[in-house]
Amino acid sequence: MMRAEEVWGARWKNCANPLSHRFMEIATKKQSLVVLAADLKTIRSLVSLIELVGPYISALKTHVDMVEDFDIKEWEKVVNCAKMHDLLLFEDRKFADIGKITQTQMGGIYDIRSWADLVTAHRISGPDIVDGIGAGWEDVQRIGGVFLLAQMSSRGNMLTKKYTEETIKTGRGSPHVVGYIGNGSSPEEISLLRKEVGDNQLIWTPGVNLATGEGELGQRYGHPYDAVMSGSDGVIVGSGIHGAEDPVSSAKMYAKESWKALIERDNDG
Repeated sequence: MMRAEEVWGARWKNCANPLSHRFMEIATKKQSLVVLAADLKTIRSLVSLIELVGPYISALKTHVDMVEDFDIKEWEKVVNCAKMHDLLLFEDRKFADIGKITQTQMGGIYDIRSWADLVTAHRISGPDIVDGIGAGWEDVQRIGGVFLLAQMSSRGNMLTKKYTEETIKTGRGSPHVVGYIGNGSSPEEISLLRKEVGDNQLIWTPGVNLATGEGELGQRYGHPYDAVMSGSDGVIVGSGIHGAEDPVSSAKMYAKESWKALIERDNDG
């Protein structure tokens, strides 16, 4: 079996946050860079999906505020199922408030700090938001990681080049930041982001699908192979898996494409 440090090379050597290494280890073991965007509305449907495709994905992306039957005790079923399948739990909360408020939001009725390994955040309120998230995890003696949104795949978004540069500057200076969210629909934008980020942090990309082009409500899609070859380390896939007629076969296909690209990228490097 291939070892993570051999597969990931400079990324393994230079990424400092332990969650970065954990993801690379899981991805190597499963030969999959797939982060499943499980945008479902019930706990039962989430658990069923994890049980189906868990062996072929490396992280589970949730929107906990979309879960209509949420109850913190019942949510343990999702957490335990994810652990059983060796998945990182990634809450796509997109925090955007000031640091102190964000620290409080890490608790609250969803108690994100107690179960999420990773979260997303906008840098728009200033760099203190990252420290606020980190303080939330520290309140419960856990270590987590933040992905800052540096690019978006939706049409007409307002994340300018200057904003992206400031986001990366904030991320470089924080031990809490694992990496950045990039635009999976554009290999060119991913390449530019990777050039700015270097090998010190991860890039994960939504907006990927085996069927490329325009989607609903302004979403755009690029191919997972192209995203990884351009510098993405994790491809975030939603309806391409959970909306497929055969989610297992679809998850295997995304895993295969993403892993193939990583191996070819490593050989090219």
